[in-house]
Amino acid sequence: MSGAGLLTAIDHLVLLCGDIEAGTKAYSALLGREPDWRAASGGAATSLFRVDNTAIELMAPDGDAGAAPRLRDLISNGATLTSLAFRTHDIGEAHRLFTRRGLQPDAIQPGESTHLDTGARRQWQRFRCSDDAMAGIKTFIIQPESESHATDVDQACVHSLDHLVINTPNPDRAAANYGARLDLDLRLDRTAEQWKTRFLFFRTGGLTLEIINRLDETADAAAADHIWGLTWTVRDIEAAHARLAKAGIETSDVRKGRKPGTHVFTVKAKTRGVPTLFIAHSSD
Repeated sequence: MSGAGLLTAIDHLVLLCGDIEAGTKAYSALLGREPDWRAASGGAATSLFRVDNTAIELMAPDGDAGAAPRLRDLISNGATLTSLAFRTHDIGEAHRLFTRRGLQPDAIQPGESTHLDTGARRQWQRFRCSDDAMAGIKTFIIQPESESHATDVDQACVHSLDHLVINTPNPDRAAANYGARLDLDLRLDRTAEQWKTRFLFFRTGGLTLEIINRLDETADAAAADHIWGLTWTVRDIEAAHARLAKAGIETSDVRKGRKPGTHVFTVKAKTRGVPTLFIAHSSD
């Protein structure tokens, strides 16, 4: 699915972790998938898991040179979700427009990765928006040279990312960044008094960015936003629940979701510290 503007999807999000082998093993079990791409260069080792509408890239220090010291600093308090990479079909026009909109992008740069096992290569162009302009969320715009597609998996495995959650102390700033500046589709802006939360829902490429502001918490409005958690979609929630139990991954019981026609369960362990929910939507 594509968005209406220059950004058509979230190409991938980045989870920094301490050990690429342990992280890869954990997410293979969690998602029910093997990584689509593995690489190592410049002091960073990566494993990419692609689903139908996006991908999650695990990244860990590799050796002591290049990016490795910086990555170790970033994970000094544990694994963390740090980056969103939005896909575009016109990197030049996106750079021009986002410069005019005050996102202070750096120069467009080429990128390349070589698969550790097969030697295959993939290439892209990308630029990074200013961290300050995007309230601390590392935000990249990427134009891949070619399309990548997720491998088929069964009903118990993860098929897509339903939504990701960003915590913000400043919902009006977030509305301006993701709506007016990045031109994502704002579907909902609602304050739920029963949960003491303001919700902003943006859609792009078949998934939702759920931006939440806790009304019962006192926070500096100038403080950074943070990517908080992920909700993965499966087609058979009971089968997914049984698969994780068999893999020794602790979960809650299956329960009805807040959205009518959904069932969910919480994954309590082996997510590298990422708050994680599984969801299935009724086909009725």
